[in-house]
Amino acid sequence: MTTLHPTIAAVTDRIIARSAPRRAAYLDLMERQREAGTNRGNLSCGNLAHGFAAAGDDKPVIRTGGAMNIGIVTSYNDMLSAHQPYGRYPEQIKLFAREVGVTAQVAGGVPAMCDGVTQGQAGMDLSLFSRDNIAQGTAIALSHAMFEGALLLGICDKIVPGLLIGALRFGHLPQILVPAGPMPSGLANKEKQRVRQLYAEGRATRDELLDAEAASYHGAGTCTFYGTANSNQMMMELMGLHIPGSAFTNPGTKLRQELTRAATHRVAQIGWDGDDYRPLARCVDEKAIVNAAIGLLATGGSTNHTIHLPAIARAAGIIIDWQDFDELSHAVPLLARVYPNGAGDVNNFHAAGGIGFVVRELLGAGLLHGDVLTVGGRMADYAAEPVLVDDKLHWQAAPATSRDDTMLRPVLQPFSPDGGMRLLAGNLGRAIIKTSAVAEDRWTIEAPCRIFDDQNQVLTAFKAGELDRDVVVVVRFQGPRANGMPELHKLTPALGVLQDKGYRVALLTDGRMSGASGKVPAVIHLSPEALPGVDGVSGPLAFLRNGDIVRVCAVKGEVVALVDEAEWASRAPAIAPPPALGVGRELFALFRIHADEAEKGGSAVLAAMETVI
Repeated sequence: MTTLHPTIAAVTDRIIARSAPRRAAYLDLMERQREAGTNRGNLSCGNLAHGFAAAGDDKPVIRTGGAMNIGIVTSYNDMLSAHQPYGRYPEQIKLFAREVGVTAQVAGGVPAMCDGVTQGQAGMDLSLFSRDNIAQGTAIALSHAMFEGALLLGICDKIVPGLLIGALRFGHLPQILVPAGPMPSGLANKEKQRVRQLYAEGRATRDELLDAEAASYHGAGTCTFYGTANSNQMMMELMGLHIPGSAFTNPGTKLRQELTRAATHRVAQIGWDGDDYRPLARCVDEKAIVNAAIGLLATGGSTNHTIHLPAIARAAGIIIDWQDFDELSHAVPLLARVYPNGAGDVNNFHAAGGIGFVVRELLGAGLLHGDVLTVGGRMADYAAEPVLVDDKLHWQAAPATSRDDTMLRPVLQPFSPDGGMRLLAGNLGRAIIKTSAVAEDRWTIEAPCRIFDDQNQVLTAFKAGELDRDVVVVVRFQGPRANGMPELHKLTPALGVLQDKGYRVALLTDGRMSGASGKVPAVIHLSPEALPGVDGVSGPLAFLRNGDIVRVCAVKGEVVALVDEAEWASRAPAIAPPPALGVGRELFALFRIHADEAEKGGSAVLAAMETVI
């Protein structure tokens, strides 16, 4: 048996010790829910009759309560390409359920925002908090006490974390996440990025830009770059919450349908009335959370999960922080280069050996917990890839060698000896930087700062030539409490142009920059945020002034303002801009007021929940 890497063992042990009181309380609550909480046996006749009134042919089975009834929580809409395939899933799942003598009902729907549509727009201010809304919607769906298991249909950025956070409050149920897969590859992401940068320089027209974008995002399925959505799918596999190998099979294929059938059959097998009970609460434990972080680091996944994974963990009574990510990153090698860290997309990654190859390599090197409780069997079962043999689903071992070593490599020949994610700390607070796509000579930037309160102000200054110099671009009042912590991905082409001109450039913000942040060093999620917290104290970023020298260093783990201490102490904080109105943002004021810091997950719902449990 392979010995676990000492750093991974030490970080895991620290998380277990830190989490012990909350984790014990959570598991106790889940056990009590199984015994006396939400189940059909506790429903009155009137309750139960309402629950199966429209169940059609399944009504007699649901009425007797002799077989599992699977709750389907779906994030289907046909505006979001990743979730459009889910439209027909409920009817398919009902048929698949009947094949093994159980039933299924749509328990409820949850919203599914597309950051690709709202990127740089006012609607992005709702994006992070849609995760809390999705968690609440999931809880509402499962609260009817009609279900002994659940299938969670979701893929993209806040949707999978939201589904899991809500589902974990019903952790006594066996539950499986069901993906729908990425769209087939279109225009190469690198070419799309080239056209974006030309447009930022004024050398491409809007029609040319739109042609490139439409050729890249061209059909049903997730976007094919390795951002937050596809990082979600990887993490669900590394946590053992998918049917093995199901993350990156394209929509509309026979193999995808068979994977959905397998998920339906499997959730029926792991219920509490059998001999292989696998409740979600036991599957999502400290080791599973660490595995998700390791997968994120080994594949160069999205920095957004330094917010989402702590939030998911909190819902299961587990406490992780950015120090944990940082220490794991030093131990875990980078095995994949998927766009924006490389040329190929997730379809190319999957074809090269994909997640099965990564799992096999990490397990073999003692870099992954193999003794976690998964929905599909053992963690070793995820070192495989699904195939059809005579139209039947089978799994074959992941390839012994990478089919494309330009994007997937073994542990002994990694792209980098570490996972490329760093915790930075200093007199400006704590922040995250992702270095896996940044050239090493850009890991340290020291330059005068230029401060903005809005990303559109940055673009105006860029177009006016005001940023044509070495500069740390600071965008503040972008945290959860200020405006919902929007993505600042809109800035990537402009900052890339400045870097290509030879300037030493970095971004520093208390906002977010997604997994597609790319080649410019982006110091993000700075906490505490500039806007005053519940204690009325402004974050250090509010005391920064234009022209201050700022050093960000991924080598030494620093984010500091090189300002005399007496001068710093004499300053008053900057005044925050008034809250923006419109596009429904007012309805989310409650979330902004009560959100906690990014390192804890930036969640109002979880912060409030912990005051009552």
